[in-house]
Formats: sequence, structure tokens, C-alpha cells
Amino acid sequence: MKISYNWLREYIPTDLTPLEISDILTSIGLEVEGLELFEPVKGSLEGVVAGEVVSCVKHPDADKLSLTRVDAGHGRILQIVCGAPNVAEGQKVAVALTGTTLYRGAGSMTIKKTKIRGELSEGMICAEDELGLGDSHDGIMVLDNDTVPGTPASEYFKIEKDTIFEIGLTPNRIDAASHYGVARDLAAWLGQSMEVNLKRPDTGDFRSDNNNYPIDVIIKDTESCIRYSGLTISGVKVASSPKWLQNRLRSIGLKPVNNIVDITNYVLHETGQPLHAFNADRIKGKKVIIGPLPDETEFTTLDEEVRLLSPEDLMICNEEEGMCLAGILGGTVSGVTGETVNIFLESACFDPVSIRKSARRHGLNTDASFRFERGSDPSITVYTLKRAAMLIKEIAGGSISSEITDVYPEPVAPVKLDMEYDYIDRMTGTKIDRQGIKTILCLLDFNLLEEKGGKLSVEVPLYRVDVTRRADVIEEILRIYGYNNIPAPESVHSTISYSEKPDREKYSHAVADMLTSLGFNEIIANSLTRSSWYTESPSFSEQKLVKIINPLSTDLDCLRQTLLFGGLEAVLYNANRKNHDLKLYEFGNIYSYSGNAREKGDLNHYREATRLAIFLSGTSGTVRWNSKGKPSDFFDIKAYVGQVFRRIGVDPDELKYNEPENDKVFLYGLQVMAGEKVIAEYGAVHPSHLEKADIKNQVFYADIRWDELISYAAQKTTVYTELPRYPEVRRDLAMEVDKSVNFSIIQEIAFKTEQSLLKNINLFDVYEGENITKGRKSLAISFILQDMEGTLKDRQIDAVMDRLARAFEKNAGARIRRTND
Repeated sequence: MKISYNWLREYIPTDLTPLEISDILTSIGLEVEGLELFEPVKGSLEGVVAGEVVSCVKHPDADKLSLTRVDAGHGRILQIVCGAPNVAEGQKVAVALTGTTLYRGAGSMTIKKTKIRGELSEGMICAEDELGLGDSHDGIMVLDNDTVPGTPASEYFKIEKDTIFEIGLTPNRIDAASHYGVARDLAAWLGQSMEVNLKRPDTGDFRSDNNNYPIDVIIKDTESCIRYSGLTISGVKVASSPKWLQNRLRSIGLKPVNNIVDITNYVLHETGQPLHAFNADRIKGKKVIIGPLPDETEFTTLDEEVRLLSPEDLMICNEEEGMCLAGILGGTVSGVTGETVNIFLESACFDPVSIRKSARRHGLNTDASFRFERGSDPSITVYTLKRAAMLIKEIAGGSISSEITDVYPEPVAPVKLDMEYDYIDRMTGTKIDRQGIKTILCLLDFNLLEEKGGKLSVEVPLYRVDVTRRADVIEEILRIYGYNNIPAPESVHSTISYSEKPDREKYSHAVADMLTSLGFNEIIANSLTRSSWYTESPSFSEQKLVKIINPLSTDLDCLRQTLLFGGLEAVLYNANRKNHDLKLYEFGNIYSYSGNAREKGDLNHYREATRLAIFLSGTSGTVRWNSKGKPSDFFDIKAYVGQVFRRIGVDPDELKYNEPENDKVFLYGLQVMAGEKVIAEYGAVHPSHLEKADIKNQVFYADIRWDELISYAAQKTTVYTELPRYPEVRRDLAMEVDKSVNFSIIQEIAFKTEQSLLKNINLFDVYEGENITKGRKSLAISFILQDMEGTLKDRQIDAVMDRLARAFEKNAGARIRRTND
């Protein structure tokens, strides 16, 4: 949210600098995220002054140039060569002095002392477009005759620099979504130590000129429309807004439209109350009816989009048709145009839930819906109506041709709360002076009802829709009192807690630290994603989708079933920025629905599970002058998954490996099982997913079922042994086996045969081809033997290797030939 420093000072006169104000606002909960300079004219005409043409003669060497002498004030008489046809002696003109930089569009020009056709020129007499004040270049600008030479052009043209605060407004603080709202908070903080004059624009002179153009207001849906106020103004002249109004809007990033629309926007950002102006002549039947329209009714909004309405959409209608999507966006049928003469001005309070649902349904986010969604002040509708009507009369002319119509079926009652001082002390951690508490509450417009027996009864102002509990009131006291003023306690109070076993957080931190140390970057993707990832993919069931009833957008309309697509989006994001070599991981939850019919309140069929995803893409290793690195491959992802297992105490060699169940996720890969449970799947991502994500490189992905893995790891017992005193021995075997025999079978046979001395087994070569029987393959395997009680002797080693060879021949159909290192 943008707040103008100059605009803010209209309501709270202060000499505080923008930086000082930003510190105060941040301390009271309105965090200033940045400050920026606003100039209505780029450069603010610095170096440009008013001058008087003392003499003007024809240039001796150029027919279309004039040689002038200009009084630039302060005793400066400058000779300036000018090419404008309208320059004449006695004129007051705008002079750019030497060294001045003028801006025109994206370009700029610095004025220098130079010779033009042999004559010295010490500046430039400027045209309108050269100053950035318009588009005309027909001749120089001629200023008023009473202008004093030397007057800065910024002063003459009233060029006002401004500082803009960029405030990160939290959703609960909609009361501060305006200049007056921010001024009100600033005044509360300053009011603790000085007298502050908070100026609210006065509407005491508001009068209705006549009642010649009355329009009735009928609220059909009193739950969605809490209050509706309106009046008619006749004979307005729609035109461009005055410069001061345009500059106010431009300073906060708004584009001026016309004086009527600009005034409604101005009052919105002044008070926080959205307004809407209708072309009164388009209100058929002279009635404004607030209620829904039939399902699938077509309605064209001001952005010229045709929208199909829902019966849940609140509409502002006339007797025949809809005119405005209430609290969100007007329609083309009743919009204010250059031909509009009579307007109907609306100021209303709508139900936040109704507006939020309609805005999300139609994918709209406007300044009005932003405020109504969070809750508006029902007590301010008439005041803002008067404020806007008075500005319209002043700027656009016309007469107020109806009394204010104010329909308020069920007035909103303010929240009342009882605050015990002891409770305040306990919650704040300190004892704040009682008078100080009351002063702060009064400065925040809380009404103090009664103080009795250590208890203070307060009434919350209606514009503070977020203050509904005692804790909210204490938060208000603290933010104005100052969190920095709360002393640090000298004692610490704690309770003994027993963490659940297994400690999942401990495991996840250990794995995250390990992956980070291996060069991985952690990513955090949004749990909300677009359903098209799943509806257009055979890899996942659309029936299992957990869909959002009122999504923020079509890109965030369901909860993710997998971490795969969020990771692919991260890969694409980096690839588009020339970062192709990626090692990423994410801990996150996935969601699914396992029932058949979705019923409201049915929570038994929704599932949530934690997963660890690992992504590899591009080159592994660092590319150097003597090393090009190598492309990431299946064995890299396999190795990293194995390291994750080992880090939490699971030996990858004791697990079972199969092909993945879902061959639409992986082009090829492995499924890892602990007993009968799948704990991980990894491999190369299927090209169909890469194509949908627009990724050109191969991506390797591991999906580790964290909950199942942790449960399995918790069953393992860690055994500590002393370091071995005696050396290990390596022996190799080369064997020929059938192609269907996997290394895991050989490994299982080996450890069953020799459980005492065999410590490790490794496959270091596989060969198929010449000298190998068709349908078979040759495996070269190393065996590590070690005795913890003494040094192994040759006869012991040979005996073990003989037993292993016989076991392989018997159980795996192997043909052995033995080799030693």
C-alpha cells in the first residue's frame, strides 16, 4: 500500500521527516517496506527559473534564430540564442540555466554554454514539452507579466516533490488502508507525549440544493448489504481533473481517468471507504435495487469482460438489469463517460464474506474489493458521501439534487469488552500505568464506558473490525505503548515437555543439514497448485484431488498430491535464468481424498502425508579447466537416496528394490520397500511431465515417503562397537550367471552363507558378449572379510571363499572362476 507523505500531512501537521515517520509507523505495526521519491515532473524543474526578455534582435547569421538578452534574476543578464517564432522583448519566460538537465520521455538533455552560428548562448528559453509540462512545441512558454525574474520554475508551476511510503499492510489492519487511517495511528503514537491536531476533512457545510432527482434504494439481501447510502448530483461536467488531484493519485500509482472517477478514488484513499458513481440517466425506473440476479445471467463489467453471474453474487441493479458487481467492479451499462451529466453516488457497507466469494469466483481484485473483503466501517458511509459530493460540486460543478438516501436495516452494534488490569499486566509481562492505558485507548478512539474494581469496560470503534477479543485490545495497547518499552524478564518460566518418539524434527534437520552440505538447495513450494497438473496427467487420479471451494485463482485451486510438480516449476524457473545445474530438495506435505462422494463436514476421507523430494538436473560436479563434469544420472540420485537412508540409521542394502508401480511418473527407476511398505521411489522423470513443464533437460527425482521411512528407522537399534584392531582382507570372484540373476540375489546368498567374517560385498564389473554363453553374464565381485578377534589366515580365507563359491553354484546357478588381488 502506498501512502504519500505530503498527503498524510494534510491530516496531521508535523515536521517529522519521512524517515522518522517510517520508523514510528513500523514500530506500531504498519511496517514501512520502502521509501521512494515522487516527482510530478521528472527532475522537478531544478535549474529552471523565470526570466524577462530584455532585448530580442535577429541573429546576424541565421534567418530563423533570435539573439536575446534575458534577465534571469539576481543580477544575471544572459545572452541566449532562441529559435522560437514567438519570442519577443518584454516577455516573461522559463529559462534553463547552464548545467540544468531537462527530461523528455526516456531521454534527457543537459544545457551547456555554447556558440550557435558564432554567437554565445548561455542557456535555453523553454517550450512546454521541453519542460515536461505538456506536448506543445509551437513556441516558448510565456509566463504571467507579474512574474518576478529569478523565481524558480518549480515554485511558479507549483511542482511539489513527495516521498511515498510503501507499507506492508497485514490483512487485519484494513482500518489503516487510507491516508487518514495512517494519520490516525500516527496521531495516537504522538499523542502520548504531545498535543496532536488530527484534522478530518469537514463536511459541515454540506447542503442538498434541491430534490429534483430522487432515486429510491431497495435492499433485498440485507445480510450481504449492511448499509447503503446514496445521492444524486445533476449538471456535472465530466472533464480532466485539476493538476493537484491528478498528482495526488499519480503519487500512489493510480492513473487519472476523469474528475468524477478521480474524486471517488481520492476519497477512497483518503478515508478507506470505496465509492461508486453511476450515470443516473441509465438507472431505469429511478430505483437502485441491491440483491442477486438469476444464475448464468450475463453481465459486462468495466473491463469489458462478459461474466456469468451466480445467485450468490450481490448485484447493484436498476428495475431491468444489473449495473454493478457490488463492492467489486462497475458495469459498462451505467459507467460515467464524457457525456454523463447526472450521476448517482454510492457509499455502502457490504458483508466481507459475500464480496470475497464473488471476487474469487470472477478472478477480480480491485481497490474496492480489497477493502470490502476485509471489512469496512458502516458508520462512515454518509460522511464519505458528503465529502465526495462537496468535491464534485467544487471541481465538476452541478447541484446536489436529492437528499441523502440512507438504508440501514440492522445497525451494527460496537463490540464491548471488560478488561481487568491484572489480566493486562499478566499478558503484557509488565505493569503499565493505568492512566497511560486509558490515554492510549482514548487516542485509538475506544470509548471508555466504566472503570470499577480493577476492571475497565471499553467499546471498540466500528472501524476496528479486527478487534473482537480482550487479547486484541491488549495488542492495541502494546503497539502504541511500544514493545521496546517492555522490560526483559529476569526469570524464565518453563514446563517440562516430553517430545514424541521418534523425533521427526530431529531426523528432518539431520537430513536437511546433510543434503545442504552436499551442495543441495532447499526449496519451499506452495501447497496450493493448479488442478491442470493432475486433470491432464494419467499419473495421478483426479478423484483424489483436494479442491479449494473458493480458490484465489485457477492456478491455486487445489492442494498438491505430490511434490513433483512444484519441484519441476522450480527447475524451470532456474533454467529460464540460465541456471541449469541443479540439486534441490524439499520437505513438504501432500494431500489426497480417498472417499467417493464429497460431503460437507466429511473429514474422514482426507489424507495428509509428509514427503521428501530430491531433484537433480544438469551437470554434477564443478566444471573446471581440467574437468568438464558429467551429466547427472540415475546412479547419482540412487547414491543420494542411499545417503539419506544411512543418515537416519537405515542400511540401503537391507531393503528390497523393485520397478516403480507408476510408470507414468518415471521413465525408469526403482521402488524401495521396507518389508511390505514402499518407502521411496526414484528415477528419471517421464518425458510427458517434462514436456508439460516446458523443461528441456533430463530431471532425476526421488519421492521419499518420510512418514514410513521414519517409522521404519525408529524400529532400528543402534549398536556401538569398538574400532577393529585387525586388518580386513579383500578377495574377488568372477562368476557367470543367468541374465535374470540380480546382484541383490548374490548379496543375499553371500550374507546368509557367511555371517561372521563377511563385512561387505561390492559389484565392480558386469560383462556380456564374446566368450560368455548366450543368455548369461559375467559378474566380478569383491568380498571384504575381517575377524574382530585376530588376523585372518589364508586357510580361513580360502575356506570362506570356497563356501561362498559352492553357495553361488547351488543357489544361483553360477559358474565360478576365482581370482585373487
